[in-house]
Amino acid sequence: MSEAVTRPATTSAGLLASLDPLLRAWLPRQRWFAGKGRPVTGLSLVAATELLPPDGPLGLYHLIVRVHQSGLPGERPHPGDSYQFLIGAREALPPRLAPALIGHVPTGPLAGRTVYDALYDPRPADVLLEALRTRARVGVLRFEGDPGQEIRSGLVPRLVTSEQSNSSVVYGDTFILKVLRRVVPGVNPDLELPLALSREGCAQVPAPTAWIRAELDDEAYVLGVLQPFVQGAADGWELALSRLAKGEDFTAEAHALGRATAEVHTALARALPTVTLGRAQLEPLVTSMREHLDAAAQAVPALRPYVPGLRSAFDALTVRSAAGHDWTAQRIHGDLHLGQCLRSASGRWSLIDFEGEPAKPLAERRMPQPTVRDVAGMLRSFDYAAHSASPPAPDWARTCRDAYCAGYAEASGSDPRGESVLLRAYETDKAVYEVVYEARHRPDWLPVPLSAVRRLASPDPS
Repeated sequence: MSEAVTRPATTSAGLLASLDPLLRAWLPRQRWFAGKGRPVTGLSLVAATELLPPDGPLGLYHLIVRVHQSGLPGERPHPGDSYQFLIGAREALPPRLAPALIGHVPTGPLAGRTVYDALYDPRPADVLLEALRTRARVGVLRFEGDPGQEIRSGLVPRLVTSEQSNSSVVYGDTFILKVLRRVVPGVNPDLELPLALSREGCAQVPAPTAWIRAELDDEAYVLGVLQPFVQGAADGWELALSRLAKGEDFTAEAHALGRATAEVHTALARALPTVTLGRAQLEPLVTSMREHLDAAAQAVPALRPYVPGLRSAFDALTVRSAAGHDWTAQRIHGDLHLGQCLRSASGRWSLIDFEGEPAKPLAERRMPQPTVRDVAGMLRSFDYAAHSASPPAPDWARTCRDAYCAGYAEASGSDPRGESVLLRAYETDKAVYEVVYEARHRPDWLPVPLSAVRRLASPDPS
């Protein structure tokens, strides 16, 4: 590893002060920034680590910054989120790095230099891979990994430029490094669950090769995970849209994906504890779903006519629980949809991105939950794909949903459609969330979840 990368950490408030106005303008434009719509009221430094000296041709800093924001009208004050940045500094930015521009620094330690998102730049990306390869310790940063997996040097990096809630760098079609943008202290399921599945020999999830952590005040942050790159794999969402555009069938792929999901769930149940959800455990869940619905109806008037029908989905779950029915809960994916699945050239499906819904607290994302929650997410994803087509193809969605559930039942021995009350409740809760998200971020997409709302609120939602 180079001498520059082994430099000690620096924690310079002056550095952040000089970057503050640039970051405030740049952050809201980033796809992965979760605080859109809330004014940024301040930035505070959590940690700063110098990776390449600022007086050289390329300076490089790793920053963890807490972003303070005011709440939206009617919301509680927002506590602020922490984000990690890899900040490069050059005298001038070459044209190839124009999309990475953050701004020109007028004062402070980097005065006169241009700073940018360094993940776009092969040289800083090389620094990260070399640190992972050599298991380096740099300031608060810990580069760790599986001793049984080798990382070769010299792999050419490239940033994945498709829209993501995090950032990913592919190294020579051999590895992919997922860099988490919003970071929280604690055990991150995006590392925890793939490691547990690798110990079970689960072939449907790529085993982590290495990872990046930060140790701060007796708390550990997972910052990134390096995994094998599935060469020639097709993103499930893009594959589904391609088949739709060509008018082609997708039921065989949906069936195989259902099998893969069930196999992952079975391996997770072996690897980690399961619990039973009885009436006492279910009541808070149903209460939370009702609260989500009430808040969504306040935020999106178009939802209000369907509230009584949607509420009946949660009421039915309460009735079933009161009759003495209980459910098994375990660790699950937590945010499963077609975009979290890769299909290899041989037709094998892999599940990726076990972070869960990033907007939810880490403790909630790590709670055992019924497996039908993942199933509901995938069923909603088929619906999204079908209604993204022109014209919409509801029959395509219906056949894919049935094929997926049949594949799941074939591998697990339990058909999720047999838990229709619980499945409807989770589908309804997911659709309500989607209505709010689309109303705030993509109003043109609002008809997609509203079509599901109409179905789920009807007397016969099947």
